[in-house]
Amino acid sequence: MMSRSNPAPYCNNVTDLQHSLSAELSQRLKDLLDQALLGFIRPNSTSQFAQHASELANFREAIAQRNSNDDIEFLRSFREFVPTTNYEPYSPFIAKFFATPCKESDVKSMFAPGLPYCLAISSTTSGRAPKKFPIYRPASHLLHHPLYLSLRDSEGSTLSPSSLSFGQALKMDLEDGQSSKLLPVCSVTVGFLRMQMNWDIEHDMDRLELWVPGKTGPYAISLVKNYRAFFILNALFALTDCRVTTIRFLFASVFVNFLQYIEDEWTLLIDCIAKGIIPDMENLEHVREPLEKHFTPNPIRAAELREIGPPGIEGWAVRVWPDLEKFIGITGGPAAASVPKVTHVLGPSVAMQSPCYGSSECYIAIPYLNGNPNTDFKVVPVDGVTEYLDVRSNEPSERVLSAWELETGGHYEPVLTTRNGLWRYRIGDVVVVKGFAPDDGLPVINYLHRRDGSLGLAYGTACTESQLTDAIVSASERWIGQIIDFTVVADDRDTPVTYGYLVEIGGDIGMEAKMATQQIFEDLMENNEYHMAFWQGRARKPTVRIMKKGTFTEYRRQKCEKTNVSMAQVKVPIVLSDPSFREWLLQKVITEL
Repeated sequence: MMSRSNPAPYCNNVTDLQHSLSAELSQRLKDLLDQALLGFIRPNSTSQFAQHASELANFREAIAQRNSNDDIEFLRSFREFVPTTNYEPYSPFIAKFFATPCKESDVKSMFAPGLPYCLAISSTTSGRAPKKFPIYRPASHLLHHPLYLSLRDSEGSTLSPSSLSFGQALKMDLEDGQSSKLLPVCSVTVGFLRMQMNWDIEHDMDRLELWVPGKTGPYAISLVKNYRAFFILNALFALTDCRVTTIRFLFASVFVNFLQYIEDEWTLLIDCIAKGIIPDMENLEHVREPLEKHFTPNPIRAAELREIGPPGIEGWAVRVWPDLEKFIGITGGPAAASVPKVTHVLGPSVAMQSPCYGSSECYIAIPYLNGNPNTDFKVVPVDGVTEYLDVRSNEPSERVLSAWELETGGHYEPVLTTRNGLWRYRIGDVVVVKGFAPDDGLPVINYLHRRDGSLGLAYGTACTESQLTDAIVSASERWIGQIIDFTVVADDRDTPVTYGYLVEIGGDIGMEAKMATQQIFEDLMENNEYHMAFWQGRARKPTVRIMKKGTFTEYRRQKCEKTNVSMAQVKVPIVLSDPSFREWLLQKVITEL
């Protein structure tokens, strides 16, 4: 999910990374990862999953026969007998949380000791149902680790729209036979924010008048479930606050979404700020009163904003928030196309960095600040230990590699053994190793693309997600105009089937936009498979269709309501396979290049 491109200038062009590991650094790394791995697999080996899953039968047998108290033997058994896994073996165990009634005794220590804090729901970009994973509360000293997206205190305010809403709450009957506990099913970011603030769902309504110091918006906004209302209310309070120093969105593309709402509702927002009014929107009944208490007329601020005007000019954000220093958000993968718009609005003085690299299953890596903080990530063994599969290997069975066996420049798929009880779990990403940190030898990586992310067309070519993204971003900058969002579908209107780009732009379309298709074609021809297929008549040029303004905002809203994924976490897939959304999007086409 992270960026490959360099979307904004950064100070440190010199990297201190080691190209390879010295014997001493390799041993230091091995000791560090062995201790971390033992810290996860020893307690989790007593879980219901570890005791009963058929995938771990050989591992159970090995530790029964060997001296299981010997750490070296325990690690050897893990590395020899634990296979790589996917979601399938975990699914029947996770289903027990959704049973009615759900009893504590049935789900206690299911994947890790004790009971989970919540069930995280994945932000799926395919048409398949979202996956769900139990998340257990980490040790209190780790809760505010930067890996878990905890923000440091700053002198000004932080614009970081956070939804605390959840799709459902599972009732679990506790062992005392008298009481019960509610388990929220929510995005992993919502789960960690609630853990960090110690906000259980039972007392949400008691906190309605709360305003967390340093945030641009009061607590009540985080409980708004309506997509449009959530963003407009966040915009209203953020525009009123001139002391913003940090903007943080999980994805840069969601920040663009936020800016679109400001642009579309500019007159309404300025009018409300001047008069101190919360606008009329649906489903606000439970939060209107506390929001009104926090919102007073501010005609002076309204006049300042009216003079600046809506987002459009370069550096607009710094004119609205003069103290703005930093933007934190994912700028790669599905968000890469939004970067030109974001950098235009922020202007050159605002530093950009990514929050972290990870997934719903596990937080994996933190920005490596001695490199490019948008794209370079140091893999840290805090939420799990990462091993690797060499995606370029020709070996028939893929051998799992440890971090000290990696090579700079190699392409690997991360395999995760986590604090929350996943065992050698494959996440399907591809990363490239940039080098090794000089202090502890931990690998520093860039995210490339999904391993299975290519559009499997009839002629079998496999342009990767990153190739498809780079081609449209480059063509947009040169020919089409400022891109808001895009996705790729199989264009089967003619034979053979080809890559069909569906693109939404901000502002006017370029005078020579029709040239974009040829440039995209030339860029994709650098992929050997596509090149060969084209000359053999099994492929044709890609197509580019322009979408109606607001299409992808509406896509996110529908996706959010359909899957119960957090509003700040919904992303538009680079390759869209969901047939119902594909048909819906095709109805929004306004022109073809």
